[in-house]
Amino acid sequence: MYDGIVQELIDEFGRLPGIGPKSAQRIAFHILQTPTFDVARLAELLTEIRVRVRFCEVCGNVAEQERCAICRDPRRNPALICVVEDAKDVAAIERTREFRGLYHVLGGAISPIAGIGPEDLRIAQLMTRLADGTVQEVILATNPNLEGEATASYLSRLLTTMQITVSRLASGLPVGGDLEYADEVTLGRAFEGRRVL
Repeated sequence: MYDGIVQELIDEFGRLPGIGPKSAQRIAFHILQTPTFDVARLAELLTEIRVRVRFCEVCGNVAEQERCAICRDPRRNPALICVVEDAKDVAAIERTREFRGLYHVLGGAISPIAGIGPEDLRIAQLMTRLADGTVQEVILATNPNLEGEATASYLSRLLTTMQITVSRLASGLPVGGDLEYADEVTLGRAFEGRRVL
């Protein structure tokens, strides 16, 4: 559509998840037409995020240190672990201010169609965390869609051999939805009404 570098910029924005061709074009033209837009700062942040941000060695959440702020917080209840698919889900649950335990980020969900099996997720790391007997309850907070339900079911069967209460977030979350798009009230009610599997 456009010549050279403008089209390249639109194409790059279009590769981002959730950004279609029209949105990519709008973003590119916003940058071009807004003289106060700090392009240098954006470029600096994009470069710096690759260098400074990593995943927590304990839970898999995003962090700038070896351990994330949640894992370092001594006020958190180490007997409770909430298992989520992605780091975005940690932020969504934290906004509810209902959960004061720790997290475990799987890094996705079981999806045979996409070729993602249990061995592709951080399930082995979860089992290692549970081995010392500190954890009393695991809350399965995977997304309420086909892949999330399959992952929760797999983990539930895996954890039945341990002396740990396994619960799943209750209704309030729509089937086929993602945790990151749920509002705080819905997520809060889902935590309050979770059930043992």
